[in-house]
Amino acid sequence: MRALAAVAAVVVLVAAAIAWYSRPRADPVTAEPVPAATGDTQADRATAAAGGEVVVAVAGKVRKPGLVRLPEGSRVADALTAAGGVLPGTDIALLNLARKVIDGEFILVGVTAPPGDPAGGAPPDGSTGGGAAGGKVNLNTATLAQLDTLPGVGPVLAQRILDHREKNGPFRTVSDLRQVDGIGDTRYEQLKELVTV
Repeated sequence: MRALAAVAAVVVLVAAAIAWYSRPRADPVTAEPVPAATGDTQADRATAAAGGEVVVAVAGKVRKPGLVRLPEGSRVADALTAAGGVLPGTDIALLNLARKVIDGEFILVGVTAPPGDPAGGAPPDGSTGGGAAGGKVNLNTATLAQLDTLPGVGPVLAQRILDHREKNGPFRTVSDLRQVDGIGDTRYEQLKELVTV
């Protein structure tokens, strides 16, 4: 009986030690030094562009959220890699990994942006990335996830809008939205007050 109790005590101690050593640990986050801004956003962007570099903010379910510096012409996939990669089990199906990033962009991974914040954040120039003043979604800068927040627009129709923009260039007017396959008069009437160019 005593031998059985001793074995049980040893098993409990070993299990406790294994649990203690395998517990999750927080890695310290070190802030990247950010060059001093001149206060002139256009000048700051010109300086970044002159060096062939863009700075984007990556947040959500990535290993190292924060600012990442990328060569000009980099894509969303490069930004995710620079942020340490996506956490296991994160659905990135709605992210267009092949889209080129722009300086000051905010990329939200695996998290739904709160209502009224279609971009999930704002670039340093005060614009809302895919959104615009008044909460309208900008057809020329919106991501698939931002377009998907519009009523009657799912991932398939949002992708058609992106494909139309890629093939034909930026939308010149909101009414150009009618040229997208799947947007008829009824859907256009729903969307025209919610989007801008």
